[in-house]
Amino acid sequence: MSKGPVTLSIDVGGSNIKAMPLDPKGKPLAERIKLPTPRPATPAAVVAAVAAVAAVAEKSGAFDRVSVGFPGVIRDGCVLTAVNFDGRWSGFDLQAAVQKKLKKPTRVLNDADMQGYGAIHGIGVELTVTLGTGVGSGLFVDGKLVPNLELGHHALRKGETYEEQLGQKALDRVGKRRWKKRVKLAIAQIERAFWPRRLCLGGGNARLIDWKLPAGVEVVPNEYGILGGIALWNDTK
Repeated sequence: MSKGPVTLSIDVGGSNIKAMPLDPKGKPLAERIKLPTPRPATPAAVVAAVAAVAAVAEKSGAFDRVSVGFPGVIRDGCVLTAVNFDGRWSGFDLQAAVQKKLKKPTRVLNDADMQGYGAIHGIGVELTVTLGTGVGSGLFVDGKLVPNLELGHHALRKGETYEEQLGQKALDRVGKRRWKKRVKLAIAQIERAFWPRRLCLGGGNARLIDWKLPAGVEVVPNEYGILGGIALWNDTK
């Protein structure tokens, strides 16, 4: 039994919604749960799916609070953009909606930022880039988040963004060989732009990275996207 509040950490992805209960130190208390992300991924449908995954998680034990990682720009719990989801997200207060639905204190953060919290060491400049349906990013300086870095929507090559070049649609269109060449180019460009102490590559398509990476660059487990959820409550005494 956990001594202290149990956090249900939820990772909303383009393909699946995953959840895991964490003890006060961020250690898993049960196996990860996964349900498909609804299509279309409207606010109402996603909130209902979050409630469904929470109901499954609660069978393993009660939880006291909720962390949600969401693939979009988040400010004060509200979604500003969610380009890979249904277009009715702008201005939607996801934090309030989930809190009302689950009747638990809730905090919401960009999913790449949440994965970064799970991956970082807290020293110097660290950057997390997630390769999945889209391309997410989280920038940290000495363990502190620099919020809302949307690297995926900046130019990479040939007038296209990182997301247009490296997202799932691009992978499906050009194939693995060409996609891998683009990832290598992106790594080199990111290193020259940010000079990070660590560059952590996550997301579902990071599994395709099968070559020797430069020093300071590593593939991190997708579970970090859930384990990072404890950091949303680190200011709670």
